[in-house]
This record gives sequence, structure tokens and C-alpha cells, in this order.
Amino acid sequence: MKKKYLVLGAAILAGKFLFAQEEQQDSIQVTQLQEVVVSDSRFELKRENSGKTVIKIPTAELERNQGRTVAEIINTKSGIEIAGSRGRDGSVFGVFARGGRGRQALVIIDGVRVSDPASFSQEYDLRLLSTANVESIEIIKGAASTLYGTNAATAVINITTKKNSKEPISANFQSSMGTNQTADDQNYNLANFQNSASVNGTLDKFSYGVNFSNRYSSGLSAAVTPENEEDVFSQFSTEVKFGYQFSKKFELSIYGNQTRFNNEFDADLTEAPNQNSTTQERVGISSSFKYKKGSIHLNTAYTDYETDTQSTFGESMLDGKNWVLDVYNKYIFADKWHTILGVNYLKDEAVFTNEADFTIIDPYINVVYVSDFGFNLNTGARLNNHSEYGSHFVYNVNPSYAFPTSTGYIKLLGSYATSYITPNLIQLFGDFGANPDLEPEENRTIEGGVEYFINEKLRVSALYFDRNEKNTIGFDQNFVSINVADEIDVSGIEFEAFWSPSEKLSLSANYTFTDRQGDNAIRIPEHKANLNVSYQLCDSTNVSLDYAYTGERLDTDFTTFTDVTLDAFSLVNLYLEHELMPNKLKLFLSGNNLLNEDFAEVFGFTTRGRNINAGFNLNF
Repeated sequence: MKKKYLVLGAAILAGKFLFAQEEQQDSIQVTQLQEVVVSDSRFELKRENSGKTVIKIPTAELERNQGRTVAEIINTKSGIEIAGSRGRDGSVFGVFARGGRGRQALVIIDGVRVSDPASFSQEYDLRLLSTANVESIEIIKGAASTLYGTNAATAVINITTKKNSKEPISANFQSSMGTNQTADDQNYNLANFQNSASVNGTLDKFSYGVNFSNRYSSGLSAAVTPENEEDVFSQFSTEVKFGYQFSKKFELSIYGNQTRFNNEFDADLTEAPNQNSTTQERVGISSSFKYKKGSIHLNTAYTDYETDTQSTFGESMLDGKNWVLDVYNKYIFADKWHTILGVNYLKDEAVFTNEADFTIIDPYINVVYVSDFGFNLNTGARLNNHSEYGSHFVYNVNPSYAFPTSTGYIKLLGSYATSYITPNLIQLFGDFGANPDLEPEENRTIEGGVEYFINEKLRVSALYFDRNEKNTIGFDQNFVSINVADEIDVSGIEFEAFWSPSEKLSLSANYTFTDRQGDNAIRIPEHKANLNVSYQLCDSTNVSLDYAYTGERLDTDFTTFTDVTLDAFSLVNLYLEHELMPNKLKLFLSGNNLLNEDFAEVFGFTTRGRNINAGFNLNF
């Protein structure tokens, strides 16, 4: 499609947004500052009683970011840098939280940890997620292995998928289309498409849900090359979820998911007909039984990952399987002591030249004390038992004190916590450079901060963190995996603010300073900031403007194996939403990188210039 047709269509859509006169309910739901948080304790506690500055991304915020990926949305939060999220769809993401590496950040979906045991970094690929199927996201930063086990060293990204409707039947359809172009080639051709459909409901005690989503993009080359031939990315996902409420005390749900994406990519910064196909198949069970002051919970899932890569070096196939079982009891004593006692079982399997596996069995305990005079304490311990290296003990102590004010509170918080990262199957038993004698990586995190909350209109927080890494897994001169003797120290400051001066206007901002010592801190910016301004133009129309700054950082030129400095860059995004039918139909128009800044996110790889996206969200 030519540029003039796309611009004309966007102008018509924007006109409908701005000049519709129907009186409808407010489509913006301002984030409640005194929201309930779950991830840092597994209990629903007010933010005032939490010893962490938990980041919560609610449904309303996700809906105001339609057309963006989960990685793009998470990347706007403090303390996190997701390399590749601003590049071509299909770029490999690395979740760098608090100056850490991807293997140190854990992703949880519906209470179950997810990771590909056959991958080198053992990270969960965020490309497997569809934003349309996500209900909310909570992010806790810092060491959290006490509750969540291995890999929870710098952050836990806790994702909750959408629940089945309480109505007999309901449906949701979302669709968007837009451009996919670099700053140098502003052709305005349609090249990015996203669609999703879900049907769900509840019939007496039985609930059901079926979700489908797909994503397709073309028009961009993965690497910056003279040819700049396009590399296509496509993703398809289907999920089913069934539940049964046996009684007021006992409920059970079963779910299944299959996600497949195909991705063309370039190697060694040159055009090449490389492609990989990844399939994730996942089934799980979640159940809970409530009794007087407590409840017993079971979350278990089995996942199969298959990746077929065809490149200039030949064809390779990776097959990884993962089984997770988490059983725990929650009990509240005297309305003040919130306790969890549980055991976690994990088994990873992968196929290299030979089959390989390991198992982990971890008993754990966590206690949260919530006083009636402002003092709160979150503390716990976990004994990690690994089939290869034996046992490892971790713990956390997280006190906080909330001083009440006439309009809110001032909260002081601190934390000392340890965590660990298990060597993955490739490092232990892979075909190249494996070392079965590896010990787990160890992390220690100290935090201290303050949070100020006033009258449901303002929340400001500032936090200092200091993190130490020991036994980091690296390579020797023969590329054999080893525990590196040198330690890594990371410290920094995170600042967050949310202000809603009126019902129509809200502003949020965050800033992160990160200082990593001990290595070259690849792809970790020292300074990073985000600003969002949202305004309700009328009852049915709202607009938001985003500004994102990413400072200088080092990257590696793998053609010469030397470090290079990537320049700082700033991006400006605009999002416009109009509710055409109350609670039924929303239309949106977004512009990303409005100033068309030409920047590098990962050395040698493509980034997106100015792009326009439009679509709708329909509920029945």
C-alpha cells in the first residue's frame, strides 16, 4: 500500500477519535496507587504492607498498549533493559534486570516457572507470549530464590493470563496493522499484523476458554547489511483453559497451550537464508483447597520445546522438556502472620548427542508479619537439593515500616537476600565445553529505600541496591564452562513516581542508574529513564505520550571480538484510543519513534524508525 493511502486511513481514524460526540464511560482506568500486590509474598497484601517496590502492570495499562509486545511494555519499567525489544520483530531478547544477565531473571506464568532447558541461556523466550492473553504482570526485583527457586536472582516477572468470564459466554477480538520500517526507509507499507480471538465463559460450576493469536511482520532485515533483504517473523498460539468449582472450598483448572513461531535471521552481520522454527507445547494443572484460615495450592506443568534451525552451518535440532511441580500451604495466624510452607520439584531434560537431565527438590518456608502499628517483616528460607551438585541454602530478610500520615504513608524498607542460578544442561552435559563439576552461581542483594504515598494521587519511591555475584559461570581459554573466580559487583538507584493531579491527567516516570564492575557490562546502560503522560480528552477518548531515554552502553563486535560503544538514544511514542461503543468497541492509533531517530540497540542489527499502527478491540 502506498504512503498516501495509509496516511489517509490514519487521518480518518484519528478524526473519528477526536470528534466523536457520543457520551460514554471513561475508558481510562487510572492505576490505583494503593493497589494489592502478590508476587513478593504470594498473599494479597496492600502495597503499604509490602517490603518491596513491586511494579504492577494491570489490565488497563496492557489495553492501552495494544499492538505492542510484552517485551516492549516491560522494557518501560525501572531497572530493566530488554535488548532487541525495539528492533525487528523476532529479535532475540535478553532480559537484563539490575545489571544482570538473562539467566538471572525468572519468568513465571500462572504460578509456574517457564524456561527452555535446551537453550544456552535457559531464558524464557518472551516472543512466545501474546499480549492479548495477559491479564496482568507483576515484577519484583532483587534476589527472590526463597519463594521462586533457581534463576530468581535479579527479577521475577510474574505473568497472569486472562481468566474465564463469569458470564455464560463472552468473546473478545483484537486486530491491528501497521508499518514496519527503518529510519532510513520510510516507505509506509503495511508489514506488521496482529490478531487475537477468545471465547470463554462459565456454566454453573464449569468454566471454559479458548484463545487464539497470531503475529506476522516483514519488511526489515535482521542485520544491517548492504542488501537489507527482509526477514519474516510469524507466530501462532492456541490455548485452552477449563475449570471446575467443586465447592466453595475446592477448585481445579486444566490448561494447554501450543505456540509456534518461525523466524528468519542473518548471521555474522551478513545476509543469509537462515531460519528457525520453535514450538512450545504446554499442559498444566492448578488447584486450591481452602480451609478456615488457610489454603493448599498445587501448580504443575509439563512443557516440551522443539527448535529446528537451518543456517549456513547446517541444520540443528534442539529438544528440551521441563516438568515443574509446586505444592504449598498458606496459613494466617492471629490475622498478622502470613505463612507459606511448600516444596518445589523441577526436572529438566534435553537431547544433545546423548540425552541429559537433572532434578531439583526444594523445600521452602516464608513468613510475612503485618503488625497493626506499621511494622512489616517478610522473611524465609529455601534448601536447594540438586541431583548433580548437592545442596545449597538461600534466605531473605525484608523488614519495612510504614509511618501513617493524614493522607497516606511514608514507608521505609530494607532487604538482605541470597539467590542462586543452576548450571543449565548445556553447561553440564552439552556437546561442546561441558563441565559436570560446575557449582551454582550465587547472588547476594542488599536494598534500602523509601516510598511516599499521598491521597490516592501521588506515589514516589527511591531505592538503592547493591548486588554481588560469585561463582559466575563463564569459559576458560579452551571454551570449557567454569566457575569464574572473579566476583561481579553491581549497584544502582531506582526512582519511580506516579502523579494524578486530576481525574483526567496522570503522569508516571522512572529513572535507573546502574554501575556494574567486574566485567564489560555488555548491553547494560548506566542511565535509563521513562516518562508517560496520559490525558482523557473526553469521556470516550484518551491519549498518552511516552518518552524513553537509554544511555550509552558497550556491545561486542563479533567480527573483530572487540568492544564498541553504542550511542545514547531517545524515543517518543504516541497512543490514541477512542471508545466507539461503551464497553464493547475500542479503536486505537499509535505512532512509535515519532521523531524517526536512527539508533543502534544491538551492534550490527536493525532497529525500527517511525512506525504507525492502528486497530480495534471488540468485546461481546
